[in-house]
Amino acid sequence: MDSTEGPPRVAALSLPARIVVAVAVGAVLVAALFHLAMVFLHVAPSNTLSKEHATAVSGYIYPEFEQNWKLFAPDPLQQNVHVQARAEVRKPGGTLETTGWVDMTGMDVSAMRHDPVPSHTRQNELRRAWGYYTDTHDQQDQPTGGRADLSREYLQRILQDRFGPRLNGGDVVRIQARAATTQVPQPAWIAGRSSTSTQYRELPWWVVTATSSGQENAS
Repeated sequence: MDSTEGPPRVAALSLPARIVVAVAVGAVLVAALFHLAMVFLHVAPSNTLSKEHATAVSGYIYPEFEQNWKLFAPDPLQQNVHVQARAEVRKPGGTLETTGWVDMTGMDVSAMRHDPVPSHTRQNELRRAWGYYTDTHDQQDQPTGGRADLSREYLQRILQDRFGPRLNGGDVVRIQARAATTQVPQPAWIAGRSSTSTQYRELPWWVVTATSSGQENAS
């Protein structure tokens, strides 16, 4: 083929190739329209259609596609929240070893720094998972909403995947998460000073399983 020619046009493809392209484009279009429809029903004011399909919409949206209006909140967040985690590892001899706390949020921030196009996962996955958990659990980690189990499993799955099944030459058997919260310092011209000490909220130990569904309290 002449090097000056561009890439082959669809019309120049064979019939089977054109059928494959048409099916692929159609599937992507249907998936995109379905996603937009579900998001619209989720964020739109309550109506007959959204009420009738509320279970299906919630099942599709939560937790990965949750929507909120915090971008337009008149009182922006005034805290730095870093999600940290540690793991309990069973060594080949059967002994248990507990790792130090790993700043998962700090790792995401480091990966985003100087990156002109940071990934959506690095920006929002862990932050939203923690917010989802705290929205459905009180300070004693008791469920306060119907999606409490889902929020816990979602947060655990993210942390469990980041540690991996093996660590430091052993098998990861339990993980624990905590949040380190620090108030953003107020500007010098504002009277009064807010505390900048770091406050910690520790969650119970969670047993690592294939389905990330086990939970037990720290002993």
